[in-house]
Amino acid sequence: MSVRARPTHCGLDAAMEVISGKWKVLAIWALRDRSRRFGELRRQVPGVSEKVLVQQLRELEADGIVLRRTYDEVPPRVEYSLTADGRALDEALKPLGAWGRERRPVHG
Repeated sequence: MSVRARPTHCGLDAAMEVISGKWKVLAIWALRDRSRRFGELRRQVPGVSEKVLVQQLRELEADGIVLRRTYDEVPPRVEYSLTADGRALDEALKPLGAWGRERRPVHG
């Protein structure tokens, strides 16, 4: 759902609206370094179904976080990348990732 689809009460509410969904943050993480084709992106986000990944990428695109570029080739090629807002969101998520790594249970 696009942030513009409903009123938000604060900055955190707006941010959570954009990243809500089990796979969105992982898709952003997978796109942090470079653009990726859909199949490559799906391999970077193990466990997600094709249908759900497509849906969540569309939502991220609607929110201006992800850019979907289609190339007029045979076979057609589609690449996803982060927009400037997507890169800014990735930077904002880095401290959250560090917090999670520090508190992640160690299995061994």
